[in-house]
Amino acid sequence: MTLSEIINVITEFARDHQILAIFIVFILAFGESLAFISLLLPATVILLGLGALIGDNGLTFLPIWLAAACGAFLGDWLSYWFGFHYKNSVRHMWPISRRPEMLDRGHLFFERWGVWSVFIGRFFGPLRAVIPLVAGICAMPKHYFQLANLLSAMVWAFAILAPGAFGLSWLTQWMG
Repeated sequence: MTLSEIINVITEFARDHQILAIFIVFILAFGESLAFISLLLPATVILLGLGALIGDNGLTFLPIWLAAACGAFLGDWLSYWFGFHYKNSVRHMWPISRRPEMLDRGHLFFERWGVWSVFIGRFFGPLRAVIPLVAGICAMPKHYFQLANLLSAMVWAFAILAPGAFGLSWLTQWMG
């Protein structure tokens, strides 16, 4: 199955089963933010498509946005926990073991930006997968991590869903 087919299957399923859309968005955002899964899951593109369903099918934005923010928050929190408890042994866990240089780049980014790396890293694909892990490995104070995690999850969820949810209807009204 190609990436395009996967995206179509998930968005069609969400369109046909709107009651499950909140759960689907939560799982996708969680997977996109979890260090090990995010390297394998094309959730960003799917979430952008699901954002378009919000505007297109009359789904309510707030619960979908909260589901995405909660999923992203919990995914990063679990990644932080893994790093905090397993330290550098995560380097030998799959799929990180296949690309350990990502952990090295994440560590350099974390050393440079500190708590801001948690916020900024959320918005850049490969960094999103490793920054929370590195923050845990480096034993970043939990309250700083969680504050940056919460704020970035809320902004990221809005940024990923809003273009489809609001942009398409605005564009349609503007053109019509």
